[in-house]
Amino acid sequence: MNTNTDESRLGMIYAVCAFAFWGLIPIYFKQVSSVGAFEVLIHRIIWSVAVLILLIIITKQIDIVKDLFKSLTKLKYLVLSSFLVSTNWVIFIWAVSNNQIVETSLGYFINPLVNVVLGYIFFSERMNRNQYIAIFVATLAVLYQIVSLGEVPIVSLALAFSFGLYGLVRKKIAIASIPGLFVETIVILPFALAYFYYLMDNNTNFFMAGDSYITFMLCLGGIITVIPLLLFNGAATRMKLTTLGFFQYIGPTIAFCVAIFVYDEPMNSDKMITFILIWIALVIFSWDGIKNKRIASKKV
Repeated sequence: MNTNTDESRLGMIYAVCAFAFWGLIPIYFKQVSSVGAFEVLIHRIIWSVAVLILLIIITKQIDIVKDLFKSLTKLKYLVLSSFLVSTNWVIFIWAVSNNQIVETSLGYFINPLVNVVLGYIFFSERMNRNQYIAIFVATLAVLYQIVSLGEVPIVSLALAFSFGLYGLVRKKIAIASIPGLFVETIVILPFALAYFYYLMDNNTNFFMAGDSYITFMLCLGGIITVIPLLLFNGAATRMKLTTLGFFQYIGPTIAFCVAIFVYDEPMNSDKMITFILIWIALVIFSWDGIKNKRIASKKV
C-alpha cells in the first residue's frame, strides 16, 4: 500500500471538507442575522480564543506562542494581520445578514486573482501570459458590473483584497496557522471585551438577553471559526499547495448556490454575466496552474 497516496487522498478529503464548511458558513451567520455585525464579531473573537487555548495545550504549541510574543517583528505583522482578518470577518458577517451572500461568493472567486497581483507587487513573482489574461478578464467582469448595474461591487472587492492582504502578511512571517490565529485574536480580544462590556452596560446586547438560541449560536462562533482551519491545516500538510489551490473554489461555489437556492437572493442577467466572466478567468488561471505543474513534474 502506498502511504504517500493514502496521505494525499486523506488531504483531499480534508480539503473538500474545509472548503465545503466555509461555503456553508453563511447558513450559520443567517441564524444570528438579527444581531449586529460587530456583536457577532466580538463573540467570534472571544470564543475563538477559548477554543484556540484548548487546542494549543492539546497540540503542545505553547512554546511557539511564547516565541511569537518575544519577536517584536512578528508581533507587528500579527497586529496588522489581526486588523485585516477582523475587517474581513465583519464585512462578511454584515453582508450575509443583509442578503448579500452572492457578493461574498464573488469576492472569494476574485481572491485567487488578487493573490497573484499582490505576489507580483510585493514579492516580485512573475506573471505569465495566461495569468495576465485571467486578471484582464476578471477586471472586465468588475467593470461590466460597474457599467451595467451602476454600482461598484464594494463588498466583493473589500473581501477579496482584505483576505488577499491578510494572506500576504501571513506569508511574510510564515508561522503556523493555529498559534498565529491565537495571537491575532489575543491582540483584538481587549477591544472585543471592552465592546462586550459596553453592550452589557447599556442593555443593548443580544447575548444572554432572553433568546437562548441566539446565545447558544453566538457561543458556537469559536468552533465555527476553528474547525475549517483545522481541516485546512490537515489538507495543507498532506498535499501540494498548488493542488490545494484548485479546491478553494468549492467554498464560493457552495455559497453561491446557498444564496440562490436557499435564500432566494436575486440573480439578474447582468450579475450572471459578471460571474461568467470571473469563472472564465478562473478556468484560464486553473488551466495555467495545471499546465505548469505538469511541466515541473516532467523536469523532476
